[in-house]
Amino acid sequence: MTVRGWQARLARSLPFYYGWVILLVSAVTSYSSRPVMAVATLSIFLVPMTADLGLSRGLFSSAVSLGGICAVAVSPVVGWWIDRRGAGTMVAAGGALVGFCAIGLAFVTQSWAFLLLYLVGRMSFASPLELGTSTAVSNWFIRRRPAALGLLNGSQGTGLALMPFVAHLIIVAWDWRVAWMSLGLYTLVVAVLPALLLMRRRPEDMGLEPDLYSPQEGGPSGGAAPGPAVEYGFTLGQAVLTRAFWLMAVFSAAGYMVQAGVSLHQASHYLNQGMSGFSAAVTVSVFAFSQVPGGLCWSALARRVPLRYLLALTGFTVAAGAVGAAASSTLLEGGLAAAALGAGVGGLHVLLRLAWADYYGRRHLGSIRGVALPVQIGGQALGPVIAGFMFDATDSYWIAFVVFASAVSVAALLVSSAAPPAAPAEPGPASGGG
Repeated sequence: MTVRGWQARLARSLPFYYGWVILLVSAVTSYSSRPVMAVATLSIFLVPMTADLGLSRGLFSSAVSLGGICAVAVSPVVGWWIDRRGAGTMVAAGGALVGFCAIGLAFVTQSWAFLLLYLVGRMSFASPLELGTSTAVSNWFIRRRPAALGLLNGSQGTGLALMPFVAHLIIVAWDWRVAWMSLGLYTLVVAVLPALLLMRRRPEDMGLEPDLYSPQEGGPSGGAAPGPAVEYGFTLGQAVLTRAFWLMAVFSAAGYMVQAGVSLHQASHYLNQGMSGFSAAVTVSVFAFSQVPGGLCWSALARRVPLRYLLALTGFTVAAGAVGAAASSTLLEGGLAAAALGAGVGGLHVLLRLAWADYYGRRHLGSIRGVALPVQIGGQALGPVIAGFMFDATDSYWIAFVVFASAVSVAALLVSSAAPPAAPAEPGPASGGG
């Protein structure tokens, strides 16, 4: 029996919707392989690795940015592949790359080797794993999409909360090389096979129906509900001509510039402020873990409040967290700032993924996000470098964090006017074709 035949047989035998299997596989990946190359985890390695390898913090931060540049280059192709072949192979390949790159980082002795390995791992984190997991979940859920994406974000946030703290404990007990080796082996064990064996592109590929709205419920953007066999979907060409596309893209760039810029440098910022290594690690974990309840709370509001207003509120929350982090010098202050920042970032993760799917439909979602994601990644790439070189110039992160807060506040005002676009001229069938 082929893998597809086995998947279809499994789907028919389950007493629940197969979309929950897709969500589980995506959640395991988000819990395990994605946090390994997240900036929150890398921030724990910043001090010991720069000391051992003789890297400046600006150069160390550039690895995040270079990985982002590579992700920008591959994202359109990744999105195209996901639309046509599904996310399974892409997620498995991304997980394998993250695992092998983490193992390679355990052996680096030169700056170029660190940059190359982290660049590839970060590229996998930022494009194949992000597009693969979130698009897979969005393709399988419509009515319950906010809850499904909230749970996906919860798994990611839990992994982000645990991974930096685990890395810190391993570094303290052994060293940073053992920490990279351990994280890489863990990723290879848990993140590759489930995606290959269980993920499918859309429910229609297995003869299943998506969880569409009933005519009485209204559609995800507040308009008429899609019928049981018709779902309105934008092509990439139609999407880029809408005002909302560019407003959300710019907002995502500003929001993730703050997320990456602050989260990579927050541990070293708190150490620079006189906090202990343990307190800095706790603050990093608070930031990561607060994304879980934050994302769930924002997702609970997503069918009650227009998405553009919720996006604006998340932007202002992120700005408040960045300013609070700049002014913090104790564990209590840092923890409160990290909680606010994490709650806002949790909203970014859930609401942007939800808005792209709700506004533009499933048929070409991978391609649409594959073009929009490079703008977001560009912001992520700029944030760490701006903060790193500002620190090198001023011996402080205060100015960088305030600049970040100002930028995301302006973007939040802009995105509040990103109303859902009118339905395209030609509706697409829910099945979406090959």
